Amino acid sequence: MAEECFGSSPPLSLGVEEELLLIDGDGRLIPAAEEVLESVAGTPLAKRVSAEIFTEQIELKTGICREAGEAEEQLRELRRSVPEAGFELLACGLHPIANGGEAVLVDKPRYEIVRKDLGALLRTPPCGLHVHVGMPDPETAIAVANAFRLYLPVLQALSANSPFEEGVDSGHASARTQVVRSYPRFQVPRRFRDYAEFLAVADQLITAAGVDDYTYIWWDVRPHPRLGTVEVRALDVPTEPATSAALAALVQAIAAMEIDRPSPSTLHREALEESYFQAARHGLEAEVLFGSERLEPVREAAARVLEAVRPYAHQLGGAESLAEIERVLREGNGADEQRRLARREGLDGLLSDLIDRSR
Repeated sequence: MAEECFGSSPPLSLGVEEELLLIDGDGRLIPAAEEVLESVAGTPLAKRVSAEIFTEQIELKTGICREAGEAEEQLRELRRSVPEAGFELLACGLHPIANGGEAVLVDKPRYEIVRKDLGALLRTPPCGLHVHVGMPDPETAIAVANAFRLYLPVLQALSANSPFEEGVDSGHASARTQVVRSYPRFQVPRRFRDYAEFLAVADQLITAAGVDDYTYIWWDVRPHPRLGTVEVRALDVPTEPATSAALAALVQAIAAMEIDRPSPSTLHREALEESYFQAARHGLEAEVLFGSERLEPVREAAARVLEAVRPYAHQLGGAESLAEIERVLREGNGADEQRRLARREGLDGLLSDLIDRSR
């Protein structure tokens, strides 16, 4: 296991990563990741733009941010910069109409293990939103990562933004989640007793998978010792940066609240995994387990979380960003909006709208 760097950045600082698709002027996937990286080489963007698993995909990464508004500004600038270099971006969990056979894995040793494990099961590139929160020490990181498992169904329902796959309504609010669930090591993790147990499990899993390090463990939430953070990975990438920033503000405020007053829970991993699936399937109409052993509407759970974290968001400078979460609860998530647009304008109209809003 790499040396841990907890405490190297300010506690509760933010880092946000958006996985985005590369498309041509007609909205078709293009394998241009290497060209994008070459276009930004030697510029300040070089540290903020990286390749992902597929050649039709890139990742945009903020620096270390104090609050969500700063992260939003950086994401907007990054999204502007890539088109200025001649490449179009699409921000949604899955391309709504692309054929899965159009995508190609990046030809790098890091992703050879993915090719070996998945074979012909590789499908259209899935795009997620990853939120890092700085942790002061390893044991706090474990406690916060454990706690975030309880919030994954709520975060999933709020972020779901991929109802269509290969031109068909999947029936899921987040079809992206069903795609990545076919990958190895994508799951809700167990609850860890302490940092030592996390290290023992991670080292054993690294050996079993035949991979180099823990960054191949793609759990829905994980401690990230190399960066000194807890990373929430279970979200669809939103179409607009404001929603990415709002989800980051919510994650940051939840982390602060859990450090201040941890939430007790008797829910087991298997029940949390099922509630996460229900949120991916039904979005904001799901019923989930949250904090107790009875089902409740995920909208009610989300509203309760929002009110509970609001004081922490004020302290952290993210309160204004949470207005976007309130809008999502009123008007629907990205999946709801995609379906409304598809009914009104067809899939071609939906794609055109997604491209415009991704800019």
